[in-house]
Amino acid sequence: MANLKEIRNRISSVASTMQITSAMKMVSAAKLKKAQDAITAMRPYADKLTELLQSLSATLEGDSGSIFAQEREVKKVLVVSITSNKGLCGAFNSNVIKESARLAKEAYKSTQVDFVTIGKKGNDIIKKSFNVIENDSNVFDDLTFDNVALIAEKLMGLYADGSYDKIILVYNHFKNAGNQIVMTEDFLPIIPVKRDSKVSLDYIFEPSKSQIVETLIPKSLKTQLYKAIRDSFASEHGARMTAMHKATDNAGALKADLTLTYNKARQAAITNEILEIVSGAEALNN
Repeated sequence: MANLKEIRNRISSVASTMQITSAMKMVSAAKLKKAQDAITAMRPYADKLTELLQSLSATLEGDSGSIFAQEREVKKVLVVSITSNKGLCGAFNSNVIKESARLAKEAYKSTQVDFVTIGKKGNDIIKKSFNVIENDSNVFDDLTFDNVALIAEKLMGLYADGSYDKIILVYNHFKNAGNQIVMTEDFLPIIPVKRDSKVSLDYIFEPSKSQIVETLIPKSLKTQLYKAIRDSFASEHGARMTAMHKATDNAGALKADLTLTYNKARQAAITNEILEIVSGAEALNN
């Protein structure tokens, strides 16, 4: 059994850790509220814009009028892996990294797969095993639509010039503070929804369907990427808050066990001292 001083040091260390994890939990909870409000507000707009674009593309005869909606043989795939710049958030980053690796090793193992990483934690791991053509982790320093739009434009350019035949987003979808779902989402090409031939859309388009689609596509793609990064950002704070809550509880349980061990050791030490005193007194009497 460890001596009393060692146990006291461990109790002090665990108490300090518990204070840190508790503070991190409160900070993440405060940031989560703002991030959750942001993704909740923009999600209906982004989903409706994507739905509108897909519906319009489905009504066009033949060529949709945009290279971004033209499917071609998949020979080169680009995976955009969205993680975080910081750790201490449970399995948040590892789940995205595992799914990204699965795409490269299983789903598209017969094709060339490269990566664009958004988040330092994902970049540090993925670059050890795969080819990372760009790391845009600094977007989290100032997470605005304009900064994300620049990344989306680069991705659109890589698809338009034929560098890649398919671009996929991998990120955590925010469901609630304790539950994040890893999403694998096609970014390019845009896949039109299947239209029911029995349903006719009696709309008048000005100037034309193709021109509207051509204008909507860049805006829709930028919004889609921004939504994915915002989703991941909110998920990160939810995952960290949950992880720090569990860490605080575990530290509290460990502190209680150590305190019990300390009290037992202290009681044993006092008992031994009493026995020594009694034995010494009896020896003197004899």
